[in-house]
Amino acid sequence: MQPCRQKGGVSIFKELLMKFQPAALSGALAAALLAACSPSTPNEPSPTASSAAAAAAPKRVAITAIVEHPALDTIRTGVIDGLRENGFEEGKNLIVDFQSAQGSTANAAQIAKKFAGDNPDAIVAITTPSAQAVAAATKNIPVVYSAVTDPVGAQLVKDFNPSGTNITGVSDQLPVGPQIDLMKKLKPRLKAIGYVYSPGEVNSTSVLKRLEAKAAEQGIAVVAVPAQRSADVLIAVRSLNGKVDAVFTSLDNNVVSAYESMYKASVEMKIPLVASDADSVTRGAVAALGMDSYGLGKRTGRMTAEILNGKKAGEIPSETLDGLELIVSKKHAAEVGITLPEDVLKEAKEIKE
Repeated sequence: MQPCRQKGGVSIFKELLMKFQPAALSGALAAALLAACSPSTPNEPSPTASSAAAAAAPKRVAITAIVEHPALDTIRTGVIDGLRENGFEEGKNLIVDFQSAQGSTANAAQIAKKFAGDNPDAIVAITTPSAQAVAAATKNIPVVYSAVTDPVGAQLVKDFNPSGTNITGVSDQLPVGPQIDLMKKLKPRLKAIGYVYSPGEVNSTSVLKRLEAKAAEQGIAVVAVPAQRSADVLIAVRSLNGKVDAVFTSLDNNVVSAYESMYKASVEMKIPLVASDADSVTRGAVAALGMDSYGLGKRTGRMTAEILNGKKAGEIPSETLDGLELIVSKKHAAEVGITLPEDVLKEAKEIKE
Protein backbone atom coordinates (compact mmCIF):
# COMPACT_ATOMS: atom_id res chain seq x y z
CA MET A 1 0.00 0.00 0.00
CA GLN A 2 1.29 3.46 -0.88
CA PRO A 3 1.88 5.81 2.03
CA CYS A 4 -0.79 8.38 2.87
CA ARG A 5 -0.68 11.51 0.75
CA GLN A 6 -1.31 14.78 2.55
CA LYS A 7 -3.94 17.33 1.61
CA GLY A 8 -3.93 20.51 3.67
CA GLY A 9 -2.42 18.70 6.59
CA VAL A 10 -5.09 15.92 6.62
CA SER A 11 -4.47 12.58 4.94
CA ILE A 12 -6.82 11.53 2.16
CA PHE A 13 -7.71 8.29 3.95
CA LYS A 14 -8.58 10.16 7.12
CA GLU A 15 -10.71 12.52 5.01
CA LEU A 16 -12.63 9.54 3.74
CA LEU A 17 -13.22 8.35 7.26
CA MET A 18 -14.69 11.70 8.16
CA LYS A 19 -17.03 11.71 5.11
CA PHE A 20 -18.63 8.36 5.84
CA GLN A 21 -20.67 7.42 8.89
CA PRO A 22 -18.74 4.98 11.08
CA ALA A 23 -21.52 2.40 10.63
CA ALA A 24 -21.12 2.52 6.89
CA LEU A 25 -17.60 1.22 7.11
CA SER A 26 -16.67 -2.22 8.25
CA GLY A 27 -14.31 -2.41 11.20
CA ALA A 28 -11.78 -4.15 8.99
CA LEU A 29 -11.83 -1.43 6.36
CA ALA A 30 -11.55 1.34 8.94
CA ALA A 31 -8.64 -0.42 10.56
CA ALA A 32 -6.93 -0.81 7.20
CA LEU A 33 -7.38 2.85 6.38
CA LEU A 34 -6.03 3.94 9.75
CA ALA A 35 -3.12 1.54 9.55
CA ALA A 36 -2.22 2.94 6.15
CA CYS A 37 -1.99 6.37 7.77
CA SER A 38 0.09 5.27 10.74
CA PRO A 39 3.05 7.48 11.82
CA SER A 40 5.55 5.05 10.31
CA THR A 41 6.42 6.86 7.09
CA PRO A 42 9.53 7.01 4.89
CA ASN A 43 10.26 10.44 6.39
CA GLU A 44 11.14 8.82 9.74
CA PRO A 45 14.35 6.83 10.22
CA SER A 46 14.09 3.12 10.66
CA PRO A 47 15.68 1.49 13.72
CA THR A 48 18.55 0.38 11.48
CA ALA A 49 19.10 3.90 10.17
CA SER A 50 19.08 5.27 13.72
CA SER A 51 21.72 2.74 14.79
CA ALA A 52 23.92 3.66 11.83
CA ALA A 53 23.62 7.35 12.65
CA ALA A 54 24.56 6.71 16.26
CA ALA A 55 27.57 4.64 15.17
CA ALA A 56 28.72 7.52 12.96
CA ALA A 57 28.49 10.10 15.75
CA PRO A 58 31.87 11.76 16.48
CA LYS A 59 33.79 10.68 19.54
CA ARG A 60 34.32 13.26 22.26
CA VAL A 61 37.64 13.64 24.07
CA ALA A 62 38.17 16.14 26.89
CA ILE A 63 41.75 17.30 27.53
CA THR A 64 42.97 19.25 30.52
CA ALA A 65 46.31 20.48 31.86
CA ILE A 66 47.24 22.32 35.03
CA VAL A 67 48.76 25.19 33.02
CA GLU A 68 49.85 26.11 29.51
CA HIS A 69 53.56 26.30 28.75
CA PRO A 70 55.66 25.14 25.76
CA ALA A 71 56.41 21.63 27.05
CA LEU A 72 52.77 20.88 27.89
CA ASP A 73 51.55 22.52 24.69
CA THR A 74 53.87 20.22 22.74
CA ILE A 75 52.45 17.20 24.55
CA ARG A 76 48.88 18.29 23.76
CA THR A 77 49.78 18.72 20.09
CA GLY A 78 51.19 15.21 20.15
CA VAL A 79 47.96 13.86 21.67
CA ILE A 80 45.87 15.39 18.87
CA ASP A 81 48.26 14.11 16.20
CA GLY A 82 48.37 10.68 17.81
CA LEU A 83 44.58 10.48 17.70
CA ARG A 84 44.55 11.62 14.07
CA GLU A 85 47.14 9.07 13.01
CA ASN A 86 44.99 6.39 14.59
CA GLY A 87 41.75 7.32 12.87
CA PHE A 88 40.24 10.13 14.95
CA GLU A 89 40.44 13.61 13.45
CA GLU A 90 38.94 16.87 14.64
CA GLY A 91 36.28 18.18 12.27
CA LYS A 92 35.55 14.69 10.98
CA ASN A 93 34.87 12.11 13.66
CA LEU A 94 36.34 13.74 16.77
CA ILE A 95 35.34 16.61 19.05
CA VAL A 96 38.01 17.89 21.45
CA ASP A 97 37.35 20.11 24.47
CA PHE A 98 40.53 21.54 26.03
CA GLN A 99 40.55 23.34 29.36
CA SER A 100 43.58 24.78 31.19
CA ALA A 101 43.49 25.19 34.97
CA GLN A 102 45.74 28.27 34.66
CA GLY A 103 48.03 26.96 37.39
CA SER A 104 45.26 26.56 39.99
CA THR A 105 44.45 23.24 41.63
CA ALA A 106 41.01 24.64 42.52
CA ASN A 107 40.40 25.29 38.82
CA ALA A 108 41.66 21.79 38.03
CA ALA A 109 39.03 20.32 40.37
CA GLN A 110 36.25 22.40 38.78
CA ILE A 111 37.32 21.38 35.28
CA ALA A 112 37.40 17.74 36.34
CA LYS A 113 33.85 17.97 37.72
CA LYS A 114 32.65 19.64 34.53
CA PHE A 115 34.21 16.95 32.36
CA ALA A 116 32.69 14.23 34.54
CA GLY A 117 29.28 15.82 34.02
CA ASP A 118 29.83 16.15 30.27
CA ASN A 119 30.50 12.38 30.09
CA PRO A 120 32.92 12.36 27.11
CA ASP A 121 34.22 9.13 25.62
CA ALA A 122 37.62 9.70 27.29
CA ILE A 123 39.47 12.31 29.34
CA VAL A 124 43.17 13.04 28.78
CA ALA A 125 44.75 14.62 31.86
CA ILE A 126 48.16 16.22 31.29
CA THR A 127 50.29 16.70 34.45
CA THR A 128 49.92 15.22 37.91
CA PRO A 129 47.56 17.80 39.50
CA SER A 130 45.10 17.57 36.61
CA ALA A 131 45.25 13.78 36.55
CA GLN A 132 44.62 13.59 40.30
CA ALA A 133 41.65 15.95 39.98
CA VAL A 134 40.08 13.94 37.16
CA ALA A 135 40.69 10.63 38.94
CA ALA A 136 38.83 11.99 41.96
CA ALA A 137 35.93 13.24 39.81
CA THR A 138 35.05 10.06 37.94
CA LYS A 139 35.38 6.32 38.39
CA ASN A 140 33.59 5.46 35.14
CA ILE A 141 34.84 7.64 32.30
CA PRO A 142 38.14 6.36 30.83
CA VAL A 143 41.06 8.54 31.97
CA VAL A 144 44.43 8.65 30.20
CA TYR A 145 47.12 10.55 32.10
CA SER A 146 50.18 12.06 30.44
CA ALA A 147 53.33 13.77 31.75
CA VAL A 148 52.86 12.30 35.22
CA THR A 149 56.29 11.60 36.67
CA ASP A 150 55.20 9.25 39.47
CA PRO A 151 51.72 7.83 38.80
CA VAL A 152 52.11 5.34 41.64
CA GLY A 153 53.12 8.01 44.16
CA ALA A 154 50.26 10.18 42.87
CA GLN A 155 47.92 7.24 43.64
CA LEU A 156 46.61 7.08 40.10
CA VAL A 157 47.61 3.43 39.64
CA LYS A 158 49.10 0.77 41.91
CA ASP A 159 51.84 -0.10 39.43
CA PHE A 160 52.51 -0.06 35.69
CA ASN A 161 50.43 -3.18 35.04
CA PRO A 162 46.83 -2.95 33.77
CA SER A 163 44.98 -1.18 36.59
CA GLY A 164 41.58 -2.84 36.28
CA THR A 165 40.12 0.64 36.88
CA ASN A 166 39.21 3.48 34.53
CA ILE A 167 42.79 4.83 34.49
CA THR A 168 45.86 4.28 32.32
CA GLY A 169 48.47 6.56 30.83
CA VAL A 170 52.03 7.48 29.91
CA SER A 171 54.57 8.64 32.51
CA ASP A 172 57.41 11.07 31.88
CA GLN A 173 59.53 9.50 34.63
CA LEU A 174 63.23 9.85 33.85
CA PRO A 175 66.35 8.27 35.33
CA VAL A 176 68.26 11.03 37.17
CA GLY A 177 71.68 9.34 36.92
CA PRO A 178 72.27 10.49 33.30
CA GLN A 179 71.25 14.03 34.29
CA ILE A 180 73.95 14.10 36.99
CA ASP A 181 76.50 12.71 34.55
CA LEU A 182 75.65 15.49 32.09
CA MET A 183 76.10 18.16 34.77
CA LYS A 184 79.51 16.67 35.65
CA LYS A 185 80.55 17.00 32.01
CA LEU A 186 79.47 20.63 31.96
CA LYS A 187 80.99 21.36 35.39
CA PRO A 188 83.80 18.82 36.03
CA ARG A 189 84.19 20.01 39.63
CA LEU A 190 80.50 19.61 40.40
CA LYS A 191 79.96 19.54 44.16
CA ALA A 192 76.39 20.78 44.60
CA ILE A 193 73.23 20.78 42.47
CA GLY A 194 70.46 23.34 42.92
CA TYR A 195 66.83 22.30 42.60
CA VAL A 196 63.83 24.65 42.69
CA TYR A 197 60.57 22.80 43.19
CA SER A 198 56.88 23.03 44.08
CA PRO A 199 56.29 21.23 47.40
CA GLY A 200 52.67 20.61 46.42
CA GLU A 201 53.50 18.71 43.21
CA VAL A 202 54.07 14.99 43.70
CA ASN A 203 55.99 14.77 40.43
CA SER A 204 58.47 17.39 41.65
CA THR A 205 58.98 16.01 45.16
CA SER A 206 59.40 12.52 43.71
CA VAL A 207 62.22 13.73 41.46
CA LEU A 208 63.86 15.48 44.42
CA LYS A 209 64.01 12.25 46.43
CA ARG A 210 65.56 10.32 43.56
CA LEU A 211 67.99 13.14 42.76
CA GLU A 212 69.17 13.34 46.38
CA ALA A 213 69.68 9.59 46.59
CA LYS A 214 71.59 9.31 43.32
CA ALA A 215 73.73 12.40 43.96
CA ALA A 216 74.67 11.14 47.44
CA GLU A 217 76.14 8.01 45.86
CA GLN A 218 78.68 10.26 44.13
CA GLY A 219 79.29 12.59 47.05
CA ILE A 220 77.33 15.43 45.46
CA ALA A 221 75.00 17.61 47.55
CA VAL A 222 71.54 18.74 46.47
CA VAL A 223 70.36 22.15 47.64
CA ALA A 224 66.57 22.25 47.26
CA VAL A 225 64.56 25.47 47.46
CA PRO A 226 60.74 25.46 47.44
CA ALA A 227 58.68 27.83 45.30
CA GLN A 228 54.97 27.68 46.06
CA ARG A 229 54.02 29.80 43.04
CA SER A 230 55.55 30.75 39.71
CA ALA A 231 55.99 34.25 41.12
CA ASP A 232 58.32 32.80 43.78
CA VAL A 233 60.69 31.15 41.33
CA LEU A 234 63.03 34.10 40.73
CA ILE A 235 63.66 34.68 44.44
CA ALA A 236 64.09 30.94 45.00
CA VAL A 237 66.71 30.44 42.30
CA ARG A 238 68.61 33.58 43.30
CA SER A 239 68.93 32.15 46.80
CA LEU A 240 71.16 29.43 45.32
CA ASN A 241 73.85 31.91 44.34
CA GLY A 242 77.25 30.83 45.65
CA LYS A 243 75.85 27.53 46.94
CA VAL A 244 75.64 25.34 43.81
CA ASP A 245 77.54 24.65 40.59
CA ALA A 246 74.51 23.86 38.41
CA VAL A 247 70.72 23.98 38.65
CA PHE A 248 68.61 21.04 37.56
CA THR A 249 64.99 21.61 36.50
CA SER A 250 62.44 18.83 36.24
CA LEU A 251 58.99 19.12 34.69
CA ASP A 252 57.74 21.07 37.68
CA ASN A 253 54.90 23.13 36.25
CA ASN A 254 55.44 26.23 38.39
CA VAL A 255 59.12 26.26 37.51
CA VAL A 256 58.68 25.61 33.80
CA SER A 257 55.97 28.29 33.63
CA ALA A 258 58.52 30.79 35.01
CA TYR A 259 61.55 29.56 33.08
CA GLU A 260 62.42 33.04 31.90
CA SER A 261 62.99 33.92 35.57
CA MET A 262 65.23 30.87 35.92
CA TYR A 263 67.18 32.02 32.87
CA LYS A 264 67.56 35.58 34.16
CA ALA A 265 68.98 34.39 37.47
CA SER A 266 71.18 31.81 35.73
CA VAL A 267 72.91 34.48 33.64
CA GLU A 268 73.27 36.79 36.66
CA MET A 269 74.89 34.04 38.75
CA LYS A 270 76.82 32.38 35.89
CA ILE A 271 75.32 29.03 36.86
CA PRO A 272 74.09 26.68 34.08
CA LEU A 273 70.55 25.34 33.90
CA VAL A 274 70.15 21.68 32.95
CA ALA A 275 66.57 20.72 32.06
CA SER A 276 64.40 17.65 31.54
CA ASP A 277 62.62 18.92 28.44
CA ALA A 278 63.85 20.23 25.10
CA ASP A 279 61.58 23.28 25.12
CA SER A 280 63.47 24.69 28.11
CA VAL A 281 66.64 24.94 26.03
CA THR A 282 64.99 27.52 23.81
CA ARG A 283 64.04 29.40 26.99
CA GLY A 284 67.43 29.51 28.70
CA ALA A 285 68.76 26.07 29.64
CA VAL A 286 72.30 25.19 28.56
CA ALA A 287 71.26 21.59 27.96
CA ALA A 288 68.30 19.27 28.29
CA LEU A 289 68.41 15.51 28.59
CA GLY A 290 64.94 14.05 28.50
CA MET A 291 62.27 12.33 26.54
CA ASP A 292 60.59 13.67 23.44
CA SER A 293 57.56 15.63 24.69
CA TYR A 294 55.84 15.40 21.32
CA GLY A 295 56.45 11.65 21.23
CA LEU A 296 55.01 11.38 24.74
CA GLY A 297 51.87 13.14 23.54
CA LYS A 298 51.57 10.94 20.46
CA ARG A 299 51.82 7.79 22.57
CA THR A 300 49.10 9.19 24.82
CA GLY A 301 46.95 9.90 21.77
CA ARG A 302 47.42 6.39 20.45
CA MET A 303 46.45 4.94 23.82
CA THR A 304 43.34 7.12 23.84
CA ALA A 305 42.45 5.91 20.34
CA GLU A 306 42.55 2.32 21.61
CA ILE A 307 39.91 3.29 24.16
CA LEU A 308 37.77 5.04 21.55
CA ASN A 309 37.92 1.83 19.54
CA GLY A 310 36.43 -0.11 22.43
CA LYS A 311 39.29 -1.20 24.67
CA LYS A 312 38.89 -0.62 28.41
CA ALA A 313 41.37 1.72 30.07
CA GLY A 314 41.92 -0.80 32.87
CA GLU A 315 43.14 -3.37 30.32
CA ILE A 316 45.94 -1.12 29.05
CA PRO A 317 49.17 -1.04 31.09
CA SER A 318 50.71 2.30 32.00
CA GLU A 319 53.89 3.14 30.13
CA THR A 320 57.03 5.21 30.07
CA LEU A 321 58.91 6.12 26.90
CA ASP A 322 62.33 4.64 26.21
CA GLY A 323 65.34 6.69 25.24
CA LEU A 324 66.64 10.11 26.16
CA GLU A 325 67.41 12.97 23.78
CA LEU A 326 70.13 15.58 24.37
CA ILE A 327 69.59 19.16 23.20
CA VAL A 328 72.21 21.86 23.88
CA SER A 329 72.58 25.61 23.35
CA LYS A 330 75.97 27.16 22.59
CA LYS A 331 74.51 30.64 23.18
CA HIS A 332 73.22 29.87 26.66
CA ALA A 333 76.44 28.05 27.54
CA ALA A 334 78.50 31.10 26.56
CA GLU A 335 76.25 33.36 28.63
CA VAL A 336 77.17 31.47 31.81
CA GLY A 337 80.85 31.11 30.87
CA ILE A 338 80.82 27.48 29.67
CA THR A 339 82.32 25.97 26.52
CA LEU A 340 80.40 22.85 25.61
CA PRO A 341 82.73 19.79 25.61
CA GLU A 342 83.20 17.94 22.34
CA ASP A 343 81.76 14.69 23.69
CA VAL A 344 78.58 16.54 24.69
CA LEU A 345 78.32 18.09 21.23
CA LYS A 346 78.76 14.69 19.59
CA GLU A 347 76.03 13.16 21.73
CA ALA A 348 73.57 15.97 21.09
CA LYS A 349 70.58 15.33 18.86
CA GLU A 350 70.31 19.07 18.27
CA ILE A 351 72.73 21.94 18.79
CA LYS A 352 71.22 25.39 19.07
CA GLU A 353 73.67 28.17 18.17
